[in-house]
Amino acid sequence: MAEVARRRFLAGTAAAGMAAVVMDPMGFAQGAAGSEQTKTLTGHIDYGAPDWVYVPVDVPDGVNRITVSYGYERPAPPEGQNGNALDIGVFDESGHQLGNERGFRGWSGGARTSFTISASDATPGYIPGPVKRGRWNVILGPYTVHPQGLNWTITVKLEFGPDGAPFKPNPAPHSAKGRGRAWYRGDMHLHTIHSDGGRTPAELAAGARAAKLDYIVSTEHNTQSASGVWGEYAGDDLLIIDGEEVTTRNGHYGAYGLRPGSWIDWRYRAVDGGLPRFVQEIHRAGGLAIANHPAGSCVGCSWKFGYAGMDAVEVWNGPWDNEDVAVLQDWDNLLAAQARSGRWLPAVGNSDAHREPNVIGLPHNVVYADRLERGAILAGVKAGRLWIAESAAVDLSFTASGAGRKADIGQRLEAAEDAPVTLSMTVNGAGGCEARFYTDQGQRFSAKLPAEGAGTVTWQTNARNATYVRAEVRRLQATATTPNAMVALTNPIFLGHRSR
Repeated sequence: MAEVARRRFLAGTAAAGMAAVVMDPMGFAQGAAGSEQTKTLTGHIDYGAPDWVYVPVDVPDGVNRITVSYGYERPAPPEGQNGNALDIGVFDESGHQLGNERGFRGWSGGARTSFTISASDATPGYIPGPVKRGRWNVILGPYTVHPQGLNWTITVKLEFGPDGAPFKPNPAPHSAKGRGRAWYRGDMHLHTIHSDGGRTPAELAAGARAAKLDYIVSTEHNTQSASGVWGEYAGDDLLIIDGEEVTTRNGHYGAYGLRPGSWIDWRYRAVDGGLPRFVQEIHRAGGLAIANHPAGSCVGCSWKFGYAGMDAVEVWNGPWDNEDVAVLQDWDNLLAAQARSGRWLPAVGNSDAHREPNVIGLPHNVVYADRLERGAILAGVKAGRLWIAESAAVDLSFTASGAGRKADIGQRLEAAEDAPVTLSMTVNGAGGCEARFYTDQGQRFSAKLPAEGAGTVTWQTNARNATYVRAEVRRLQATATTPNAMVALTNPIFLGHRSR
């Protein structure tokens, strides 16, 4: 094994979005078929270093597999501070410029200590394909750094010989059988072993079926590698939509409805102004951009970009807790300002399930769509024609009626300001829970649901008194961080005439 001496950083560059650091290249000689070469590089990242460190690897002709392993020191951090955590990925000879989809070959964050790529196969999170001659770049992302810095080691192994049979992607079809125009249940934030999840794609698909979901969205962190396998697990009973959880240093967002194999870059912060470019890419592809867990407490998880350009916000992420309470309140405040404009930000809810015991479908979205097809589902989400349920055991309908008209979730009931409007909600599967109606003035109505069977509650108001009404169903039992738990949550029904 050839050793490369420890080196400090070279001068910072603007290599990808933000200031980055590029190391001296690791050079390899051309080898004979059947041979291999290995080199190791060590380095140090100072506290407060830039977000990305690039390690160039000069790959010669004749390589059929590249394998990279890495490690780093993890001393105990001082009380109240973060220790070391280092992410990893790779770009090939096509380059690592911001947004260079052609050059991106994979990302595993901190979930793996090694990866391999060849024409025939790749570690989950990475993209199979030929290992061509040129300058590849291993990318290191210091997620958190100990005050004394972070010492790291990378080992690169190149194997020489002819390529194996090329990998053949098997993407999921864009539609499933469905029930025509109907309400469809789906979890739009899920992870597998293709990023930091513990479930295989087969296990995730089986779990979605067990949860009685009609569709799921694949949202691996910063990589599209799972899109090449979902065709094996989709079917007439389960639509699988390609996506990505774009995991920036200033918050995460879901890119839903991507073309199979497409990728959205994450290497920017709010101050860089890079978000609009990539949201436009998502929209040009017919997809949606949705802010994930905006009040998330993990490092880099809370949303700093604002909601301009976003198509929805995830107000409920996993089991109900105090972070969801904060996001729901912020979203409701936005509704009050948007109610008359006709442009508003819908709410969604997803499990963000990674592994057992995370529950797939807790919560999930119940979306009204013309059919069980990618574009139709996304259109329903964008229009806010959805409500959120903790499980498939819960069902509801919520409508507003008056002046001979009727409106459903996400719609507007056009009515004079003083015309009476009746709000009605019927709930199944939430025995003994409390139904609540909210307007721009806050909670205005509540009623206890019967212990068994369906329960229907009604309330009368008008457009002068309420510019919108939305509904919740709460279980009046405390969680670890909240006085009660959400069971179901609807998007609003708007009342009155839209502002001209």
